[in-house]
Amino acid sequence: MKTVFRTFPGGDVIALFPREPASAESYAYCLSYQRVGQHGQASPDLPNTRPSTPDEIAPLRAELECMGYEVDVAQRITRADHAARREAWNKSIGRQLAVN
Repeated sequence: MKTVFRTFPGGDVIALFPREPASAESYAYCLSYQRVGQHGQASPDLPNTRPSTPDEIAPLRAELECMGYEVDVAQRITRADHAARREAWNKSIGRQLAVN
């Protein structure tokens, strides 16, 4: 799973999954994971962060891999990621409509 790691000014690291919509309501936010709070939604643009270093990534990456994630580390979120997230969201909405 494509994963972009970002670091906040205080040192906390967040993993962004730019191709995964965070909710059924909108594709504007992507799924994310932090040690505190764990899964949630985040803006793919996530202001006030910087790219994480390999040393900063290591503990969170190990935690994700222990949970079964296949982490594919990337440095940035692209237009293709936004399009993939929108497509995944559209498919999930289609499934929800078919059930109702």
